[in-house]
Amino acid sequence: MKYYPRTNQVTVLQSGVTYPNGIAISADRTHLIVALTGPCKLMRYWIRGPEANTSEPFADLPGYPDNVRPDGKGGYWVALHREKFELLFGLDRHLLAIRIGTEGEKLQEMKGPKNVRPTEAVERDDGKIYLGSVELSYVGIVST
Repeated sequence: MKYYPRTNQVTVLQSGVTYPNGIAISADRTHLIVALTGPCKLMRYWIRGPEANTSEPFADLPGYPDNVRPDGKGGYWVALHREKFELLFGLDRHLLAIRIGTEGEKLQEMKGPKNVRPTEAVERDDGKIYLGSVELSYVGIVST
């Protein structure tokens, strides 16, 4: 949805999207990246340029995303609340977050204990990645 504060109106940009759960604007402000939790994907929605008002798949993810944030380098950090096949294999560790590049390619993985379920992964200018979760009373900090 797009909100126009001057007119107090809301416009639906795209409907029928499966479980959108996080959004980030690209560094060049031409498109939005939307985390789709159910299908374990990222979608790109164009807001400027010749493809404006269209969407396309951006990346398949190895888990269920819960928020997406710019990484400050043109890509994105995606918090993964759970891996797709985690329950099948009973792993002791799982992916906490994944860094996705400007074209949807996997750049980096962050693994951690199975009992950590992040809902946010944010990289700051200090080079640290901050992990938050609605299930925890603290924020995890990872130095890169």
